[in-house]
Amino acid sequence: MLIPHDTRIALDTVVDLVNTAPESEPHEDGPPADGPDGLADLAALYAFAARHRVSGVNELGEKDLRAVHDVRARFAEVFAADDAQIAASLVNALVAAAGTTPQLSNHDGYDWHVHYFSPDASLADHLAADCGMALAFIIVAGETERLRRCEAPDCRRAFVDLSRNRSRRYCSSRTCGNRLHVAAYRARRREAAG
Repeated sequence: MLIPHDTRIALDTVVDLVNTAPESEPHEDGPPADGPDGLADLAALYAFAARHRVSGVNELGEKDLRAVHDVRARFAEVFAADDAQIAASLVNALVAAAGTTPQLSNHDGYDWHVHYFSPDASLADHLAADCGMALAFIIVAGETERLRRCEAPDCRRAFVDLSRNRSRRYCSSRTCGNRLHVAAYRARRREAAG
């Protein structure tokens, strides 16, 4: 699946945004994966915008923080959607509410690319439009099953499975995947030892 560079960046951003939410839902195979809110305050919101090089971020306030929390929750619903129709409806609502206004841009040393938000858009609208359009790309390609949650019993992190055969099961093969493989290996060794 060929994904344009800008779409890949927006997919990485939406995954990171969804993963900043504290998880309180129990995973079907284990305990809840509770954690702190990665966007608990304005400092964290500024850091998130800087980490993802979100252009045009000026003065942010509590209203912006609440709006980004709302967008984050709505994106989490997209990752939880059971089918493309539901995911498309959710993405359509996000993108429409953001007042999408596609325009070509070449700023900060980047070649021509499309911005889906107006230059004066709030951070929440910027994320809703840009990340919503990236998710729309996945839906249009018929690839909604690539929007996943980690299958590790104690993890519910979101990820986009970009593997060729859609076989990725964990948010990270180095952490969750490796941890589960080691646990399975040790269990087999204990069983074999008697």
